[in-house]
Amino acid sequence: MQGTIKKIFTHYWSPYIAMGLAGVLSALYFGITKTVWAVTGEFTRLGGHILQLFGVDVSDWAYFKLVGMNGTTLTRTDGWIVWGMFIGALVMILFSNNFKIRIPKQKRRLVQGFAGGIIAGFGARLALGCNLAAFFTGVPQFSLHSWIFIAATAIGTYLGVKVVNTAWWKGKPVLSKGNTAASPSAVKKRVVQPYVGAGIALAYAALIVYFFASGKTMLGTAAIFGAAFGILIERGQICFTSAFRDLWISGRATMTKAITAGMAISSVATLVIILVYGLEPITKIAAPSTLVGGILFGLGIVLAGGCETGMMYRLMEGQVVFLPVFIGNIIGATALAYAWDHLGVFNLLAKSGSKINLIPLMGPYGALFATLALLAAGFAVAAYWQKNYRFGTGFKKGDTTHVR
Repeated sequence: MQGTIKKIFTHYWSPYIAMGLAGVLSALYFGITKTVWAVTGEFTRLGGHILQLFGVDVSDWAYFKLVGMNGTTLTRTDGWIVWGMFIGALVMILFSNNFKIRIPKQKRRLVQGFAGGIIAGFGARLALGCNLAAFFTGVPQFSLHSWIFIAATAIGTYLGVKVVNTAWWKGKPVLSKGNTAASPSAVKKRVVQPYVGAGIALAYAALIVYFFASGKTMLGTAAIFGAAFGILIERGQICFTSAFRDLWISGRATMTKAITAGMAISSVATLVIILVYGLEPITKIAAPSTLVGGILFGLGIVLAGGCETGMMYRLMEGQVVFLPVFIGNIIGATALAYAWDHLGVFNLLAKSGSKINLIPLMGPYGALFATLALLAAGFAVAAYWQKNYRFGTGFKKGDTTHVR
């Protein structure tokens, strides 16, 4: 029993398990709350609230009317999905004694992460949602826009890989002088992080109890699901950036296949919930803004070094570089909110779009079959790519020694 507990808290989980569970939870969350697992919409609202603190009147901004600015981040379910993810990831990191402040040796990485975060945030909101809104909301909700976004993200990440591999982006390597005189301490360091994690977990559990006791059941539900999502992305080390970037750099497709499998599970579970409870699937517009936003998002997450989900648990690990990524995401999303009507972005790229859902077009089972067929094709392509295009140090074409 002790060995099992240790394995759960100290070893990373299979991304297939993490994504499969996330797919089921995403469907259940939709069934309970009639809303979805997403993060950048709340990032946009945070940007709006910050502007309000500085006296900016955003009441007539069309994009803020679209996403809704009622309440605060602590009184919205979308807020507790975000903060729950941060807290869930942090607790698991502390339980595994893995928190450590990590400052990049190349300070340019802070600027690069900030710039990438701005581009990713702008692109995500231009497309009306980031990777979660497409992969784990759009696809399982049978919204056509999600497939446009996925293809565009692939293009954007490919362009991003080309940029980060250039010499001017990489800069000169920073070498540090080793200290051969230093020797490991003979005294074992006291492990305190798990106790801190337990304290945070208990405090968070008390907050959830308070939500339910005070009649704020939706906030309590969002807090539970947010923490669960945070635990899964951290333990599975889920990063949508690596799902694409690794294909272009090393041919590795483990994360790609795991996310694809998770989307398939979520699609089945979501359709069951839609049919049993008679719910309307959430559909976003498919428009040029979806394509352009997806490309910008894919480019940005590679420049930043991680998508929103990857950023969240890596920031909780103490990786300082992801703080400017987080800030950049909020700035980019807020900039899009301004550009939406003030600079004519809506009229130029989004106005011509329309909401297209596969269920009315093909029927529920036809929509599911088409979705699963596309996901199966994607999984097969990823597996083929991994088998035949492995490269880099220690790898050669056809080498499957290190492939899971």
